[in-house]
Amino acid sequence: MTPHTICRMCRKAQMMSVFSLGLAPLANAFLTRTQLDEPEYFYPLDLYLCEHCGLLQLGHVVSPEVLFGNYVYVSSTSAVFQKHFADYAADSIKRFSLTSKDLIIDIGSNDGILLKPFKELGIKVLGIEPAEKIADVASIDGIPTESEFITTQVATRIVDAHGKASVVTANNVFAHIDNLDEVVQSVKILLHDDGVFIIEAPYLVDFLKKTYFDLVYHEHLSYLALTPLVAFFKRFDMEVFDVIKTDAHGGSIRVFIKKTQGLKNSKKSVPSFVANEKKMKLAAPETWHAYEKKILKNKADLVSLLISLKLKGKHIAGYGAPAKGNTLLTYFGIGKELLDFVVDDSPWKQGLFTPGTHIPVVSSKTLYQKKPDYLLILAWNFAPSIMNMHKKYHTEGGRFIIPVPQPRIVRNL
Repeated sequence: MTPHTICRMCRKAQMMSVFSLGLAPLANAFLTRTQLDEPEYFYPLDLYLCEHCGLLQLGHVVSPEVLFGNYVYVSSTSAVFQKHFADYAADSIKRFSLTSKDLIIDIGSNDGILLKPFKELGIKVLGIEPAEKIADVASIDGIPTESEFITTQVATRIVDAHGKASVVTANNVFAHIDNLDEVVQSVKILLHDDGVFIIEAPYLVDFLKKTYFDLVYHEHLSYLALTPLVAFFKRFDMEVFDVIKTDAHGGSIRVFIKKTQGLKNSKKSVPSFVANEKKMKLAAPETWHAYEKKILKNKADLVSLLISLKLKGKHIAGYGAPAKGNTLLTYFGIGKELLDFVVDDSPWKQGLFTPGTHIPVVSSKTLYQKKPDYLLILAWNFAPSIMNMHKKYHTEGGRFIIPVPQPRIVRNL
């Protein structure tokens, strides 16, 4: 881990501490039973605001080899995400008139969840995924994948082997990268002169309005708004020419970037988003000081609710073991004394224990065997689909708890 004193977008040393979630383990570093008896590393989760460009970012960087070397997050375990990325592929093909002659490269491609629908629709694809085990899964599944961190050297080698791309994507990964300069230089090598770079990431406006603090974890180095991005890409003779909102992760933006000489027309969406961000005072330190107070209120309310239920003899479990859930559990101090177990649909996590809090992760079969009185939905962005999937649990008397932005018990579906 290294402290970060220079903004990773504008490179200015004007960083101001605005709030902290304390010390936390790596959110995707699930533990085996043997590892429960071994030392566990915790790292600061301190948020800083760049006073020059307005980027909200973590003040400490954990080595990517540590973060992603044994990564267990697999996108395709979520049917909601599968549909999201299928729609994403279809929209991109229509929007940019892509054909079988075009190549799509996805940086941080995971198990190929976006590239699969592109390939099914007849487009050439290539993934770049540093987590070796997940890259192997994608390759076996028919998605050609390079297990590498993207660099200019890797980009040059890829172009030599595959040619230039019409579209390069980076979905829920651009905010994970510390050396963004190297990534953008790499993207410029990969892209045709009239190609498009597409970023999708959780949107800072939703993060603020809906108090989605649990999106803060060590992989998420940057918390993206459009204003800093526009200034950032200008440094590389690139231009943000369009942006749209999506529902992913409770509210995300999909940002379209071209080389300055590219022929794509700029849309009115860009100045509109920038103006709204200014109105919301995203670059003001006092905005984030007030935000921290809202998080503490959320913490007090949720912990109070769970303790009151336990004092009544109720059994509570969690549903979903995403990174955001582990941020919430650690910062709120919710452990085995409050949650009996956590259900997760990913076989990669089942049989392991949550980082820091050491709650066992199990399959949904346990939900119907143990029948807890309440389910705390840690994967809140999938709450509607989770509740719909487990109507039987609700019909048999179980109740769901949504933890953010304020805890509430769902009594009627």
